[in-house]
Amino acid sequence: MSRAKPSGGAHRPVTLGDAARTALGAFRAWWSPPDDRQGDDRAADTGEEKSARDASDSRRSREVVDSRRSREVVDSRRSRDEAAMAEYLDNLPAGIFSADADGRMLYVNRTLADWLGRPAGAIVGRPFADFVVEATPFPLPPEGAANAFDGGDVVLADDAGGSFPAVLLQTVRAGADGRPLYTRSLVMRDFARRAETAPAAPALPAWLFERSPVGIALLDYSGIVAECNDAFLALVGAPRDAVIGRPLAERLAPEDRAEAAAQFSKLVMGTAPAAHVEVRLVGAEGAERAAAIHARPAGEDGDDRLVLHVVDTTERKHLEVQFAQAQKMQSMGQLAGGIAHDFNNLLTAMIGFSDLLLARHGAGDPSFADIMQIKQNANRATNLVRQLLAFSRKQTLTPVVLDVAAALADLSHLLGRLLGAKVELRLEHGRNLAHVLVDRGQFDQVIINLAVNARDAMPGGGTLAIRTGTAEIAAPTQRGHELVAPGRYVAIEIADTGSGIPKENLSRIFEPFFSTKEVGAGTGLGLSTVYGIVHQTGGYIFVESAVGEGSTFTIYLPAQEQAAADRTAKARVPAAELDADLTGAGTILLVEDEDAVRLFGGRALRNKGYRVLEAADGESALDVVNLAIAEGQKIDLILSDVIMPGMDGPTLVQLLRQELPGVKVILMSGYAEDAARALENDPSLNFLPKPFSLAALAGKVKEVMKG
Repeated sequence: MSRAKPSGGAHRPVTLGDAARTALGAFRAWWSPPDDRQGDDRAADTGEEKSARDASDSRRSREVVDSRRSREVVDSRRSRDEAAMAEYLDNLPAGIFSADADGRMLYVNRTLADWLGRPAGAIVGRPFADFVVEATPFPLPPEGAANAFDGGDVVLADDAGGSFPAVLLQTVRAGADGRPLYTRSLVMRDFARRAETAPAAPALPAWLFERSPVGIALLDYSGIVAECNDAFLALVGAPRDAVIGRPLAERLAPEDRAEAAAQFSKLVMGTAPAAHVEVRLVGAEGAERAAAIHARPAGEDGDDRLVLHVVDTTERKHLEVQFAQAQKMQSMGQLAGGIAHDFNNLLTAMIGFSDLLLARHGAGDPSFADIMQIKQNANRATNLVRQLLAFSRKQTLTPVVLDVAAALADLSHLLGRLLGAKVELRLEHGRNLAHVLVDRGQFDQVIINLAVNARDAMPGGGTLAIRTGTAEIAAPTQRGHELVAPGRYVAIEIADTGSGIPKENLSRIFEPFFSTKEVGAGTGLGLSTVYGIVHQTGGYIFVESAVGEGSTFTIYLPAQEQAAADRTAKARVPAAELDADLTGAGTILLVEDEDAVRLFGGRALRNKGYRVLEAADGESALDVVNLAIAEGQKIDLILSDVIMPGMDGPTLVQLLRQELPGVKVILMSGYAEDAARALENDPSLNFLPKPFSLAALAGKVKEVMKG
């Protein structure tokens, strides 16, 4: 609340607020002046009118007399009402005035005229600003309010050369276009005197101030901080002399001041027993902290102050943002995973039928090249689907114990070619690095994606530094939107000297399809893939960046002890082709709800020599098995999808094993988590990830049938 002395010569209204809203509209009269034109009964006579009047002179005379008497009665009552109102206003213990659009006073009561030491006639027509020596505005109401409350503390000059403090309250009436029409203003001098002469309220107990972990402050009705404890000073981040005696508004973010003033006004006016407002406190160095202010009147007679209890909510707000970000990423991951799941079924059919066609068309066939194009593009689409699954953390991984330094050394040659001659690659390794358990192919993809991203941020050249080290986290630690669990980690930093990332984009860079590159320059899946792979591996990734200062991506991967070197993945990739002959024999129950995938799988396996029984869902599969048992047929292998309408694959397998003990099982899915869940419950199960080719299907079946 800054103090401003208005210009004495400027003819403008004083609203004590924003200059853009100081123009006050014309003040509507508090009572309507008598209408002088009630009708003129002295109209000019015409000849016909005179004759008519002469004919009914007696009747007309009586009507005129009655009309005049009625008007006299109305005028008399109106005059008495106006006199009573004027007497009432002139004897109020508060000053009252109204102003027009230029701020000129249209009406002033006798009380205010006496305070100003001038007759009312010498005041009307002058700008109110002529009498203002000093003003401290209240916070302004929102823009466009139809009845906006305004005002503040003022010092007014009297005719004797002196001055006196007062409180000014104004109602600004705005028209439909938002422009002020008039003001009604109240000046309270006794209110200010009472505040000056009132005995000081007893101080709150010292222990309540100094021992409380909650910030406590006393705020007078003009918004000045009268007293506060050390916890409050710590929250606002300012010394005592910069807070006591200063407006609280100075410590609030500009965007929060209006709401705080509105809530506190309810307490001052007695319309609410308590108030709550969420604000941002601004420290001496400009740093902001989120806080919740609970306010109530001090409660002592004559104590025109508010008690504020201020609680630091910075951490809570940060957790809310983190939770919202995690929810958003989870929702996007579920969406991406769902899309990828559907595409996996389509791609399985496309790749599979392409293989069936290629089996019947040699390299010299005119259709061979076209079929190869179909398969190659299906394989390209498969890579995009894998990136979506990586982001959603549902792709199939083959984790191995990896020496990070050795893996980066192996990648350095490829990275050098990707970065080009203008970008220098530097590798810096810490000592005694632990191993990590990761999928080697996915680890390489993470490093390559980040390197390519850095290269694109340095079109004029620069340096890409990859550093490794060990991070020991003793307690849960917040880094960006990530809460890192305690433990030992291998840290990998990828730092570039590029253009940097704008602050507004930092929270979105891991979202799928988000890209700041021009159209056609990328898919927007590079960093989202990195995010998914790192999190599926059990790690964390953070980014620090500023425009013009480059970017640093830091990855934490859980460290593995040397004893974990023999650890193998539960979710396995389908076996490679064991030999040139993928044919076999036996009866296979194929359960798949996608017609195209089931049709391809059945044809492919029959072509390899197997007898295939097909079912579209779990219930149909039970019927097929019951019929086969009744006919004395043996089923050697169950090949089932995991996710199906009604009964899912694992449940079906449990039921069928009661009728088919010892039967071998392969589960198919595009989700790694499906495989992990199934294999964890039953290690004897086998897994075939979608999409798969004819060779992958036949190879996996032959491997399991031989096992």
